[in-house]
Amino acid sequence: MAEKTITVNRKAQHDYHILERVEAGIALTGTEIKAIRDGRVNLRDAYARPERGEMWLVGAHIGPYLAAGRLNQHEPRRRRKLLLHRKQILELAREVEEKGLTLVPLRLYLKSGRAKVELALARGRRYYDRRQTIARREAEREMQRALRRRG
Repeated sequence: MAEKTITVNRKAQHDYHILERVEAGIALTGTEIKAIRDGRVNLRDAYARPERGEMWLVGAHIGPYLAAGRLNQHEPRRRRKLLLHRKQILELAREVEEKGLTLVPLRLYLKSGRAKVELALARGRRYYDRRQTIARREAEREMQRALRRRG
């Protein structure tokens, strides 16, 4: 089962503190899966939302498939149904409702020819948290450089 990563939402790692990860399938049309295979995907402003016992991916942009005819195109920013077990949907919906967490897509990939999205149950980071993370990362780099110079 080889996985081919199509796109990664780098902004999510920066803006959110990741608590839990979940894999979900996506219900797509024919031109959408072809556009995904071409890499015409952007997850930057996307999020998942539970509604009436179903999970939906909102705000993901899947660009048009260029080889498709004019009548066979899809809406690039339409809501897409996420395929999860009922128990998973209820658990994630409860976490979002009670704890005020967000479901953010981290990456979209192909697994055995099927499009999957890795969702993260996340808490938004404050601005000072982001600065602390950057400062910690830079301090670690400095330590590594010092060790390399010394050794």
